[in-house]
Amino acid sequence: MNIRTFCHAMWVSLVGICAIGLTSCTGIFDDIYDQPQNELTPAKGQLIVDATSWANWYYIDLKHLQQLTEAGDEAALLKAQTEHEAWPIPMTLTGESDGHSGQYLYWFDVLGAGIDNNEFRSFTPCDAQPEPAEWTFAVHRNNVRTNGGAVLKTQYTSMDQMPQTSDAFKNETFVTDEWSEKEVWDNQDKMLLGLVPSQGININTVLSSWLGFRFNIPPDYIPDNHVFILRLKDGTYAALQLANYLSPAGKKCCLTINYKYPY
Repeated sequence: MNIRTFCHAMWVSLVGICAIGLTSCTGIFDDIYDQPQNELTPAKGQLIVDATSWANWYYIDLKHLQQLTEAGDEAALLKAQTEHEAWPIPMTLTGESDGHSGQYLYWFDVLGAGIDNNEFRSFTPCDAQPEPAEWTFAVHRNNVRTNGGAVLKTQYTSMDQMPQTSDAFKNETFVTDEWSEKEVWDNQDKMLLGLVPSQGININTVLSSWLGFRFNIPPDYIPDNHVFILRLKDGTYAALQLANYLSPAGKKCCLTINYKYPY
């Protein structure tokens, strides 16, 4: 190999390495696969929620799903099971601050002791999270919040194994939503530096546990296939189970949710 051929080969190799490095770093937290290859079709009593966005909440109205089921409107039901409007997390303040809604910047020891070792850095007031007039629960990646509800994790791992009605759980302890300012991560730009902004908002830690999170490169998500009981604010009950968290192409936080309402 002459010197000219050798230099050309070295240049091609360097370009290839840089391209791989840039691709890896750019997509490191967007998961390996970015575009689903196949459409998911929900079964009866299932929801498909593409909650892969870092910037949006998606709201589910179980009462509306019940109404469509009872009406026998299969086309409208399928749409409600699979199409969910994105409600962006506010990043600015357009009016008077309520004193707690906003962006909380924390430093997390992502490359050391882990995310349990963290420090508060700053708070930026923003508008409160907008929401529709009617909704039951909402999802943002691995975070879940309820509309005035409370949640119980059961010992069951199959909807078919569940007692016939929710009466079996009415004397159990249900957990309501609670304030969080470092769980709803909504920007990944400085994540490798350990600086992660989070939305300050109430979430349900019990229902959110159906998809645990471990910081690795790329991050790991740990599903919990137990059935959860959601007690709505009107006193009715629903059974919920995370059946899958991957799209057909392997993208994480594309949620397949089994549901039974009323339960």
